[in-house]
Amino acid sequence: MGSASSWFLHPLRVRYQETDQMGVVFHGNYLTWFEIGRTEWIRDAGFDYKTIERHGLLLPVVDLNCRYVLPARYDDTVIVCTRIADFSPIRVTFESQIRRVEMPDFCGRRLAPDEQLPGELLVEGGTKHVWVGKEWQPVRLNKALPELYELMLAHGRIPQ
Repeated sequence: MGSASSWFLHPLRVRYQETDQMGVVFHGNYLTWFEIGRTEWIRDAGFDYKTIERHGLLLPVVDLNCRYVLPARYDDTVIVCTRIADFSPIRVTFESQIRRVEMPDFCGRRLAPDEQLPGELLVEGGTKHVWVGKEWQPVRLNKALPELYELMLAHGRIPQ
C-alpha cells in the first residue's frame, strides 16, 4: 500500500445493553463497532452505503481479526479509529482500533498517519473485503463506481 492512510475517529458511549453479566462490553460488539467505523469512514469520504448499494455494489467481509487488550465498560466513552490498511480496485482492508477516552471532541475528525491516537487502546484488528455485484461476483471498483474509487484513493492516501 505504501504510506499509511489517515485515521478517522468516531465516538461512541458504551450502552448498558452492550455489556455482559461481568459489566464489560460483550466481545462481539467490538466487531459491530468496527463496522460502524467503516460506515462512517466511507460517509466522511463523501459516500454512504445506500448509494453504493443503489449502484449494485456490495462489500462483504472475507476476513477479520480482533485482539482484545482491555475491556470497555458501561458508560465509557470510546472512539472507533478506522483507516485503510490496503486497497486495490477489487479489495479493501480496514484497520480498526477501539480506544477509551475522557471527553471526545474529535467526532468526524481525521488524524494524520503519523499523529498519535488519543486514549487507551482496548481492542485492535481489522477486516478485509471484496467488492462484488448483486450476483456476488467480484467487480472492479474503478470501473463500477469510479467516483468512489477516486474518493477512497484521496482519503486513504493510497498510491495509484
